Amino acid sequence: MERSLRKGSHTVSRLTCHIVWVTKYRYQILKGDIQVRCRELLMQICDAENVSILKGVVSSDHIHMHIEYAPKQSVSYLVKQLKGRSSRKLQQEFRKLSDLYWGKHFWGVGYGVWSTGNITDEMVNEYLEHHRKPNSDNSNFILE
Repeated sequence: MERSLRKGSHTVSRLTCHIVWVTKYRYQILKGDIQVRCRELLMQICDAENVSILKGVVSSDHIHMHIEYAPKQSVSYLVKQLKGRSSRKLQQEFRKLSDLYWGKHFWGVGYGVWSTGNITDEMVNEYLEHHRKPNSDNSNFILE
């Protein structure tokens, strides 16, 4: 996995997360041509949004994506784009989906997201704790 940094005019970052969402009713509909087209659409959306897919899985009833994104982007916006655009295109291209999803909602409500990275909370806290002066208060917000 590439560990390169994303560089902007005033930022240096590497923001990554693991996102999971499911088909409505957990129907195992992501098979064959629908599965292949879903993957293509998600890759196109990520490309258009300047998001790197580090790894992903299109299972029969859910999606896993490990992505890297820019600081100006919010995860909720990215998920909205991924679910919304893919739902619309899949339902346009595969008419049999309208029999199962008559309300035009292909994906289940909500999603799961977990931040990922190469350092842990403990590592950050240990680094910040080195800035504490002897005999200072015990606040979690340290005065150096």
